[in-house]
Amino acid sequence: MRLNLFHTTAFRLSAGYTLLLTLAVGVTLGSAYLLTGRLVTAEVDLIIDTELKSLEDKFARGGIAGLTEEINLRADSWGRIGAVYLLADPAFERLAGNVTEWPFEGLPSERYPEFEIETIEPGRRALHPVRAALRRLPGGDLLLVGTDISQGRGFAEQFRIATLWGVGLSTLAAALAGFWFSFRLARRVGEVAETCQRIMAGEAGRRLPLAGARDEFDALAGAVNGVLDRLEEQARTLRATFDSAAHDLRAPLHRLRTRLEALLRASPALEPPLHESLEAGLREIEHLQRTLATLLQIALAESGAAPAAAAAVDLAQLTAELAELFEPVAATRGLTLASELQGPAVVQGNRQLLAQLLTNLIENGLKYVPSGGRIELAVRSLAGAVRLSVSDNGPGIDPANRARAGQPFVRFGAAAAEEGSGLGLSLVAAIVRLHRGRLELQGNDPGLRVLVELPASA
Repeated sequence: MRLNLFHTTAFRLSAGYTLLLTLAVGVTLGSAYLLTGRLVTAEVDLIIDTELKSLEDKFARGGIAGLTEEINLRADSWGRIGAVYLLADPAFERLAGNVTEWPFEGLPSERYPEFEIETIEPGRRALHPVRAALRRLPGGDLLLVGTDISQGRGFAEQFRIATLWGVGLSTLAAALAGFWFSFRLARRVGEVAETCQRIMAGEAGRRLPLAGARDEFDALAGAVNGVLDRLEEQARTLRATFDSAAHDLRAPLHRLRTRLEALLRASPALEPPLHESLEAGLREIEHLQRTLATLLQIALAESGAAPAAAAAVDLAQLTAELAELFEPVAATRGLTLASELQGPAVVQGNRQLLAQLLTNLIENGLKYVPSGGRIELAVRSLAGAVRLSVSDNGPGIDPANRARAGQPFVRFGAAAAEEGSGLGLSLVAAIVRLHRGRLELQGNDPGLRVLVELPASA
């Protein structure tokens, strides 16, 4: 039995664990990315503030002239550390520094505004992001100090890519591990399910496989195999007891019937009351023999053993033969026996048991359908199965009782007043199970429709 891997509990658990692992790795690496970005930004801001404090101290000691001289000396450090300096008047006109013009529209509102400057590098022009801070000096002049943050942004971008790769690879590894785990678990469960189906189909000697891993599956398989061994032993004992009891009953019943028949044929003839009593006794013995024979057939079918003398049987042909056999009987009772057969419809099974199945269904119709009624037999080949349908327009079976109709000795309505043992449908159900088929009772509005589906022969 093949299980759909994507519908198994193991796959759902693996998918859930993969999602949880992805979330955990994503939160961890994402938090590291955000914290690292904040630390880098805080380090840049500290450098800017330190540089601003140094220039403000220089302004306090040397005024604008000293500050301008210091800025001109430091402006050459752009190529080494990417420092940006700009001293501007209140009208935003450049007084000193390595920036050619005021980079903002008016005064920026941010504490650490960012902007881009264009530089000429070997063979190309490049834009560099700059993070800066602004101070208004006594007298209204503006001092702007910043630093190139392109390296920091490059580092953040690489960190972001590494984070995404880490999350992706972790998810992929977890998904592959989960898929492998789900596949192995589904295969083990599938093997167990397939073995159980074969056991139910009649291979009573089969046992659940042991992988040799000494895990919980092997422990479960060992326990189930022990139960199966015990059940098989009990079934053998019960079957032997039942067969012995049936044999012990059949012989006395046969001898009793022979003696009663001999008494009926005795000369001189018996008195009429005694003759009628002996005939009634013979009828009861005959009924008891039929019941015993039916019980033996049910026991054989329910034993789970493969059908004896199994062969390819054309169910359409078998139905045609039995319909021809019972047609005169139906006509004498005022019934119409019709058939719609689409052959060939070949199944693998025991021809005698399948004939018994059809006989029981036809006889039920003959027994319970009133005169003027109709019994219809139909056989149709489906994809991988053969469907037999026996329909009538008799009293039928109440929907609430159909589930129990296949149980031994169960009878309903008018059938309870008829002579019989209530084993006809029980034997039909047992034969259907023996052939790994399906039995269903449906309404025919009015009447009853019995559907039997059997696996088609390969």
